Amino acid sequence: MRYRQALPARYRDHALGGDWQGFRDCHIEPDLVLIYRQTEQALELVRIGSHAEWFG
Repeated sequence: MRYRQALPARYRDHALGGDWQGFRDCHIEPDLVLIYRQTEQALELVRIGSHAEWFG
C-alpha cells in the first residue's frame, strides 16, 4: 500500500461496491478485515474488524 503497489494475494485485497464504492478491503487475518481508501496524497484506514461485524 505504501507505494501504491498491489498487496500479496494472501490478503485478498479487492474493491468494494454499493455504499462502499471507492473503498477497498483486505484480510489481515482470515476473519480480520481492514477497510481503506487510497488517494494520491493519503492512505485512509477506515475500519477494522471481523467480516461478520462489518458485512453481516
